[in-house]
Amino acid sequence: MRQYKWGILAPGTIANKFATGLGVVPDAVKYAVGSRDIRRAEAFAKKHGFEKAYGNYHELVNDPQVDIVYVATPHTQHEEAAMACINAGKAVLCEKPIAVNANQTKRMIQCARRNHVFLMEAMWTRFLPTLCKTRELLANGAIGDIRLVYADFGFQAEVNPESRLFAPAYAGGSLLDVGIYNLSFCSMVFGARPERIQSHMVIGGTGVDEETALLFSYKEGQSALLNSSLRYNTPHIAHIIGTNGRIELPDYWHATVLRLYNGRGELAHEFNVPPYESEGYQFEAIEVMRCLDQGLKESPVMPLDESLAIMQTADLIRKENRLFFPCDANTGEEENEED
Repeated sequence: MRQYKWGILAPGTIANKFATGLGVVPDAVKYAVGSRDIRRAEAFAKKHGFEKAYGNYHELVNDPQVDIVYVATPHTQHEEAAMACINAGKAVLCEKPIAVNANQTKRMIQCARRNHVFLMEAMWTRFLPTLCKTRELLANGAIGDIRLVYADFGFQAEVNPESRLFAPAYAGGSLLDVGIYNLSFCSMVFGARPERIQSHMVIGGTGVDEETALLFSYKEGQSALLNSSLRYNTPHIAHIIGTNGRIELPDYWHATVLRLYNGRGELAHEFNVPPYESEGYQFEAIEVMRCLDQGLKESPVMPLDESLAIMQTADLIRKENRLFFPCDANTGEEENEED
C-alpha cells in the first residue's frame, strides 16, 4: 500500500478519535487539518502530529498534497463539505450518517460518480474484526436462515436545546445519531431494505426524537426489532437469530466479542479480539486506502447505493412520524463545528 496524505475537515470530538486511529495505520500520513478557527486547527495539529493547520476549509480542500479528506462536520454540513472535496478531486470518507436525507445523499453520490472520485460513509463499526467475522459466519450459513435481528443503542443525554443532539437545526435526535447504527446493521445482515416499517417516536420538547422504536418486516418474512434513545441507557446488544442458531454481539457498535450459539441454545464458539487501538477507527481508514490502492471508487463493504437505501429508510421513518428538519428544505442553517 502506498502512502496517503490525510486531511481532516472540522476538528471536533469524532475527528479527535479518528486522528488517533490514523496514528496506528501504516502508510497513513497525518498531513493537514482545516477549521473555521485557526487556533482550533493549530491545537488539533499539535495534539495529533499533523503537518499543516488551516483556518478555513477552502485551503484544506484545495491543498494539492491532500489525498483523502475525512469530513467530520455535523451531518447537516456533510453534503456541502463532501461535494467541495469531491469537486477538488479528493477522496472522501464522510462521517455517518452520510447526510440528513436521501436527496442530499443522492446529490453526493452523483457528484462522486460524475467526478470519478472515491466516496464512502464512515460507518466505522462495519469494518471491525467482529463485524467482519459476523459477515463470514452468515455467508457460511452458520446459523441457518436468518429470521430475526434485534439491536439497540441508547444513552442518557442531558437535554440542551442548543446542542447537536437536541436541536432541529442540526438534525438532532436519536434516529440519526445512534439509531443509524441499528439501520446500518440491519442493512448489512439482510442486504435489503425492509418491505414494511412500523415505528414509534417520542418527540421531545426541542422537536427531535428522543427515543425511537422500530419493527421492520422483510420480503421472506424476516423481521427486525430496533430501539434508539437519548433518554435512557440500553444494553447495546445485537442478536442475529436464525433457524439453526444465533449470533450475539455485546456492545455491538464497538464489539470485541462475538458469541455463536447452536440451535439448542448452547455456546458453540466465542470470538474475541483485544481491545482496539484508538477505539477501532483505524479500520475504516484502512478500507479507504485499500480501495484507492485497487482503483475502486467506492467500498464493496459499505457501497454508496446501500448508504442511500439506509437514508431512504430513515426518511420514511421520519415522514411517518412527521419529523422534519430545516435542512430538509435546504435552508442552510449555520452549525457548530463539533461532531
